[in-house]
Amino acid sequence: MRKSQQGASYIAILFGVVLFAIAVKATIAIWPAYWDDRIIDSQIEGLLKDSPENIVPSKFIQQMDQRLDMNNVRDIHFKDIAQVTYKDDLIVKKKYEVRKPFMLNISLVMNFEKTFDQKSAKQAQ
Repeated sequence: MRKSQQGASYIAILFGVVLFAIAVKATIAIWPAYWDDRIIDSQIEGLLKDSPENIVPSKFIQQMDQRLDMNNVRDIHFKDIAQVTYKDDLIVKKKYEVRKPFMLNISLVMNFEKTFDQKSAKQAQ
């Protein structure tokens, strides 16, 4: 008489390990981009709160570049990812994408888009 099998086979364990490795690799690839975006959002909101009502967009961009440099976000320049306009209120439209190589010819593409305005930022204080 044959005894029935119990537990996972070697192939099932190997499959599980491969899926876990792929998930870890994807997490390692996308985590820095999401962390940088979180820092960028917090710095935009902070500068909008701290800036005077009549700040010039070019001065805002310059100060944001300084803040990003201080927070070690060195591969992104603020003028490349955001558009700053002043129409009765300072409005910052952030829109950019980050591409990270994943495996072979597969890349992960992350899109980040958000709009900020100074009145809303100051009211949130």
